[in-house]
Amino acid sequence: MELIKVETNENMEPVVSGRELHSRLEINTPYVKWFDRMKEYGFIENQDFIVTDIFVPNSKGGKQNQVEHILKMDMAKEIAMLQRNEKGKEIRQYFIAIEKEYNSPEKIMQRALIYANSQVKNLQIEVEENKPKVLFADSVQASKKSILVGDLAKLIKQNGVDIGQNRLFDWMRNKGFLIGRKGESYNMPTQKSMDLGVFEIKESIHVNSDGSTRLTKTPKVTGKGQVYFVNKFLSN
Repeated sequence: MELIKVETNENMEPVVSGRELHSRLEINTPYVKWFDRMKEYGFIENQDFIVTDIFVPNSKGGKQNQVEHILKMDMAKEIAMLQRNEKGKEIRQYFIAIEKEYNSPEKIMQRALIYANSQVKNLQIEVEENKPKVLFADSVQASKKSILVGDLAKLIKQNGVDIGQNRLFDWMRNKGFLIGRKGESYNMPTQKSMDLGVFEIKESIHVNSDGSTRLTKTPKVTGKGQVYFVNKFLSN
């Protein structure tokens, strides 16, 4: 026979409703006043009990908010004993029986399996969430090829962040990865970028129509930089 509903919290500990315990003990004192008196016996919030809210029907057909307390089993047993009457004794004995069953080898194994399954599920979720990042990092680290900033923008977009080449250039300049000062060095990697190893400068010689030559410099994102920037956008 279930005298009081016993549930388990997130730590797999048995807990009961303070309001239901108050009702089953047939206490005449209003719940909030009674519970405040019980707390004087040294029970500690977030250690022996937690405070929460419940919604109950009101006289107008709607719902009203009520303070509720979720009690750990040791506290519930002690409160039952403090009543010093047959009802309190009956409920305390009920809690002892529940606790005995709770600590049986079968129940311990059952909780261990539930916990293990929850850990596996959490790990699977974490792996799935990180999968694009991990796959991307692995593939880039396997390739030493540098790419243009425009190609990096496409790579970031493929990983779920909507950004184009122009906005990425703006972001790079604002964050100090590319030089924003107008002139020959405009859009060239800053010393910060070179120290991080996320950019390199590719130099090319072009032959003009008159036979003269000119040197061009192009900033390119290294394999390390591709991992760095994509993961930076994903983490944000």
